[in-house]
Amino acid sequence: MPAKSEDGCRRENPGLDRFEMVRRAPGAWLQGSVTEICGYRETMPGRFRNVEYASLTVPLVISFAEPFAIGLGKEPGDNDRFASFAAGLYAGPVVIESFGDACCVQVNFTPLGARRFFGLTMSELTDRMVGLDDVLGIEGIALRERLGNAHGWSARFAIVETFVAARLTEARETPAEIAWAYDRIIVSGGRIRVASLAERLGWSRKHLLGKFSNAIGVGPKTLSRIVRFNRALGLSRQDKSGQGKSDWADIAADCGYADQAHLVREFRELAGETPTALAAQA
Repeated sequence: MPAKSEDGCRRENPGLDRFEMVRRAPGAWLQGSVTEICGYRETMPGRFRNVEYASLTVPLVISFAEPFAIGLGKEPGDNDRFASFAAGLYAGPVVIESFGDACCVQVNFTPLGARRFFGLTMSELTDRMVGLDDVLGIEGIALRERLGNAHGWSARFAIVETFVAARLTEARETPAEIAWAYDRIIVSGGRIRVASLAERLGWSRKHLLGKFSNAIGVGPKTLSRIVRFNRALGLSRQDKSGQGKSDWADIAADCGYADQAHLVREFRELAGETPTALAAQA
């Protein structure tokens, strides 16, 4: 069981203590922009492999040790090594490998929070990893040095929270129309029609697609697919404890898929797995 300490951190260690994972919820001043701050350190040699599925998280990873091997929708190759970087939204599975000497802090942003923090057109980060110096310049390099020299996760988390909060304070707000459209997609569980969004904004679908993609990194249709997928996955995992839907047909209907076959195709594209195989891994 994860243990929560007085500093608000949750420490998670597997039985063999091959790595430590420390998580902390962001302070109130970061709510809506940051969902979580994590610390990760490997404590013994080995090869670690993890697959992350399409999500609404935009991570900033600041590494103090060996880089990760990361493949978007594929097994990472020899040239797919990344240390400190930011990554935009990706509508597919991400394969991450490390080799026993990784150590990093990760800040998980919401898409709207990432746009404000990085001050970039978010399509610049879509489907790719971009180096820390390219997204934050000399400020990012200085931050990495401060974090690397700090002692303990609590000190590192305090440094990174202060840095993120300062940049968000100075950032421009997301255009109200885009924030509204994003919120409608989330609240509807990805079921609202793009044409309906455009109509209510008084925009053409093409205009909405361009503005939305620049601000979020993907278009409203792709974002809706990711939202539906994560809701379906969540319902399937609730079912394992007897609290969710009874079968995949019910889940497909509840999440707005045309039928169960449609749900299966989406799971294969966004997670690289069938629904049944993915739910079993919970």
